[in-house]
Amino acid sequence: MLRLLAFLLIISSAANALAVDWQIVPQGDALAIALKTAKAGDTIRLAPGTYQGPIEINASVVLDGQGQAHIQGNETGSVIVVNAIDVTVRGLTVTGSGSDGENRDAGIVTAQTADRALIENNNLIGNLVGVDIHGTKNAIVQNNKIEGRLDQRMNDRGNGIYVWNATGSKVIGNDIRYGRDGIFVNTSKKNEFSGNRMRDLRFAIHYMNANNSIVRGNISLSNHLGYAIMYSDNVLIEGNLSRGDRDHGIMMNYTNKGKVIGNRIEQGGEKCVFIYNAHKNEFSKNLFSQCQIGIHFTAGSERNTFTQNAFVGNRTQVKYVGSKWADWSVDGKGNYWSDHAAFDLDGNGIADAAYRPNDIMDHVLWTQPAAKSLLGSPAVQLIRWSQSAFPALLPGGVVDSAPLMQPELPTLKEWEEL
Repeated sequence: MLRLLAFLLIISSAANALAVDWQIVPQGDALAIALKTAKAGDTIRLAPGTYQGPIEINASVVLDGQGQAHIQGNETGSVIVVNAIDVTVRGLTVTGSGSDGENRDAGIVTAQTADRALIENNNLIGNLVGVDIHGTKNAIVQNNKIEGRLDQRMNDRGNGIYVWNATGSKVIGNDIRYGRDGIFVNTSKKNEFSGNRMRDLRFAIHYMNANNSIVRGNISLSNHLGYAIMYSDNVLIEGNLSRGDRDHGIMMNYTNKGKVIGNRIEQGGEKCVFIYNAHKNEFSKNLFSQCQIGIHFTAGSERNTFTQNAFVGNRTQVKYVGSKWADWSVDGKGNYWSDHAAFDLDGNGIADAAYRPNDIMDHVLWTQPAAKSLLGSPAVQLIRWSQSAFPALLPGGVVDSAPLMQPELPTLKEWEEL
């Protein structure tokens, strides 16, 4: 009886149903009893304090921590497991998951039976995986703060949000730091990943077999790689920021018929964009700036279009070895190149001379790095002068026949702290 008195039941009438508003305090088994007793449509509100996990939610209820309740796991398995449809979990601090990577121990798991789950406004701290959307259809994970672990090698840590076989998922406005990948997506389609910030990770977003999805307005800061889009078709990558990512800002691997529009990839390390065996993709109105290589093409990537992009201050603007010419202009509009010294005598905004980012010596250096010692020699200078004077001597590769005189730089929304 004392345990039953630990919570107060407030009965409220709905239009055609009777819902219960449970007010729970952190004493004894009050939360466990409420979870076992609550019916669909009930709300379980937790008073400030720490509650012992792990817990399971088997009815369509709202579990509301009101911003001050803490669910503490026992460092075995997942802390909160959602099994019912139409469950909301909000306003909680969740800690203490297990460390089993094979079973993806997580702060919160939504199971295949938990369609339309809503996970919002939670703090998930120090769990192996933050949120595991595991086969759940039309789940929403939004406005959560997720901090992973630092106690293992990066590849052995869990992901901030793991999405598996989860059609129609929306991951919006989450702040993710540490762990392995910020958002890892596998075998899912028709998803939206928007407005998330990801820092100090391996990959910000790691995408595999996820067709017909949207990656929009995300922020990747100081990760090893920003946006890894792999084995996926018809993906829209729009308005994202990659700043200071070590290896690549965007990597597209076996990704086809996508649109890469209005992104800022800047202050990166090795490559702003790496394209490997990816075809029929559209790149427009992006900024690729201050990387060792602006765009690196390899493995026969073909029929990709580039227009109105800005290549600014990259050590090598394009690395593309090919025997055919690829014209990077569409309908008389090319791209802006910061190293293109050109004139615009007719004032139409298009340079009067085409831009060719690579020459014979570039190809030699890519295949024979030791040739760098000859760069200052008269013979190399003569070869480069000959190519500039007689463009027909140039090998195949990229040419922009209508380069822009001024850049069109995308403007992105600033991050708002949770």
